[in-house]
Amino acid sequence: MRIIGVDPGLASTGYGIIESESNKIHYIYHGVITTSSELPLSQRLFIIYNSISDILDEYEPEEAGIEALFFVKNISSAIPVAHAKGVVHLAFAMHNINVYEYSPQAIKMAVVGEGRADKKQVQEMTKLILGLPDIPKPDHAADALSAAICHLNSRSFYHV
Repeated sequence: MRIIGVDPGLASTGYGIIESESNKIHYIYHGVITTSSELPLSQRLFIIYNSISDILDEYEPEEAGIEALFFVKNISSAIPVAHAKGVVHLAFAMHNINVYEYSPQAIKMAVVGEGRADKKQVQEMTKLILGLPDIPKPDHAADALSAAICHLNSRSFYHV
């Protein structure tokens, strides 16, 4: 089972690919799609869509875990993330990949065992779970790998 995790954002969309075989998790790849704030919104969204589509074509994941939109104080900061998330969902739909959303707390719980874990704890556990020599960088890619791990651990709840 190959899974892609995504941490959506307009400036930086992280992605991470893992694979599960015989109850073992294997790291495949991770990275970040960046867009310039100098570009029009439509161009930035097009870049994200095309990049995610290329990644899906290359790595052929079977399912996706994505961090749900979460904001506390400022709804206007959530709108660009929602735009990016929309084109990511479109790319998955165009590739017939089911997408499952997880709250930041659910991802922390799946990776660390504590829904209020801090970012450093999540990154350290992601590194350990995947057997990586270092914490994955940049942060958005590490968060995407965590979302992929969360989905892998949650698959039985969805009867996938």
